[in-house]
Amino acid sequence: MGGTEHLTVQREGATLVLTLNRPEAKNALSLPMLVGLYDGWVEADEDDAVRSIVLTGAGGAFCAGMDLKALAGKGMEGQQHRERLTADPDLHWKAMLRHHRPRKPVIAAVEGHCVAGGTEILQGTDIRVAGESATFGLFEVRRGLFPIGGSTVRLQRQIPRTHALEMLLTGRPYSAREAAAIGLIGHVVPDGTALEKALAIAEQVNACGPLAVEAVKASVYETAELSESEGLAAELKRGWPVFDTADAKEGARAFAERRPAVYRRE
Repeated sequence: MGGTEHLTVQREGATLVLTLNRPEAKNALSLPMLVGLYDGWVEADEDDAVRSIVLTGAGGAFCAGMDLKALAGKGMEGQQHRERLTADPDLHWKAMLRHHRPRKPVIAAVEGHCVAGGTEILQGTDIRVAGESATFGLFEVRRGLFPIGGSTVRLQRQIPRTHALEMLLTGRPYSAREAAAIGLIGHVVPDGTALEKALAIAEQVNACGPLAVEAVKASVYETAELSESEGLAAELKRGWPVFDTADAKEGARAFAERRPAVYRRE
C-alpha cells in the first residue's frame, strides 16, 4: 500500500480507506496529499481485491481546501513529490476526482470542515456521510476566486440549480442538515461516527457482485447526460454482459440456496 506524509492508506477488509492526514491545517490540500490521493485511486482501480473506497480526514476535519502556498512550492514541504507533478501536470485534478473516476464506489466520511476544495472533492464521490457538526461550502467567490475544481459544472447536476447557484454565488457555509436537505450528502450521523457509518455502507457494497457494482456505477455516470432512449440503449450495452459472468450465476445459486454469495470477479 502507498501513502505519503499527508495521506494514509489502510485496508479494512475489501475496503481501501484513504485518510487526508494534515490535521494541523484542517487537512488543506498539499502536494504530498494530492500525490497520495492519486496513487490511492490507482491502487484501488488496479487491485481486484478492493471493492470499495472510503475517503475521510484525520483530526476531526475532512478538508479545508487547497493550500496554495504548499502547492506552489513556497516552502520545502513535499518537495520530494514535485517531480510527480512535473511529469504529470494533470495529477492534482486526477487526485481531486476532477479528471479521474475510480471504478470502485467511493464513500465520503465527513467530519468538521469540508469547504472550498473539500466540497469540490466531495462532488467526485458516490455516497456521502457527514457528522452532525460538519460544515460545507464553496467560499471561493468571497476571496475573489473561482471554484475551478468542477463545481460550476457538477453541482447543478447533483442538487437543484437554485441551491447550486446559491452555494456558488454566496460563498456561505452550510450545516450538515442543510447539506442533506438539498441533496449534497445522503446521511447525517452523530459526530465522530461518520467513518463507522461509511464503513458499514462499504460492507454492504462489498457483499454484492463486484462486476455488477462496477457496471452499475459506470452506467449511472455514462447515461447521466444522455436522452432517455440513448441512456436505455447504453444501459443494455453495459448491463447484458454482466448476466453472462460466473458471478451472476453464483448470485442466482446463492439466492436459491439461501446462502451468502461468494463472488470471484469472473
